[in-house]
Amino acid sequence: MGGALSLTLVALAYPSMLGVSTVSSAPSRVIAQTQWGPLTEADRDFVVKVRAAGLWEYPVGQMALKKSTSKAVLTAGQHLVSGHAGLDAACRKIAPQLNITIPDQPSPQQQGFVNTLNADTGKKFDSDFANILRVTHGQIFNTIAKIRSETKNTLVRELADQANTTVLDHISVMEQTGLVDFDQVLFQETTPPKLPAEDLTPPAPAPGQPQVVLTPPPSSSPTVG
Repeated sequence: MGGALSLTLVALAYPSMLGVSTVSSAPSRVIAQTQWGPLTEADRDFVVKVRAAGLWEYPVGQMALKKSTSKAVLTAGQHLVSGHAGLDAACRKIAPQLNITIPDQPSPQQQGFVNTLNADTGKKFDSDFANILRVTHGQIFNTIAKIRSETKNTLVRELADQANTTVLDHISVMEQTGLVDFDQVLFQETTPPKLPAEDLTPPAPAPGQPQVVLTPPPSSSPTVG
């Protein structure tokens, strides 16, 4: 894993609104009444997290399809691309319904993961890919469970159901690579370092710019290079 996991791996800890430095001290605070049920700070934060995750994990999945030397890592990349295309479609659908602003770029921390994997080659790429993605998916898994058990909003609940299935699948395919260092990964999951808010916050979308869309993958399957 080397340098990649020495990066600060904090899973998706975003402020509840883009550009705000801290999350509300009351995540259960209702911020809107909608026809699908009340929307809380935590609900809104969750939708932003799911969108932001796809903005870096989708391109990293595409990267795996081109750079992997392992069939199992290539398969994991395919699952990332397909899974996040589906979650992205769900986020883009419900965000305007719930009046939630979603980002078009990942956070600086997440972009750092992309940059690290972009610089990697060969077996180092495969190892860093499996371990970084296993840490981040393991961290968000508990958040999904909490949202699913507590939200009163039907749309957010449906997104949590979809995210639960997708993230569990991604955890499984990372583990099936045989490259996950569980001691290190579990340490990173349970003792994340504190980072400044600006590193964790995806930038607000630029006014007037077309929304980024993560398109479903083509039906054809690439081969391991």
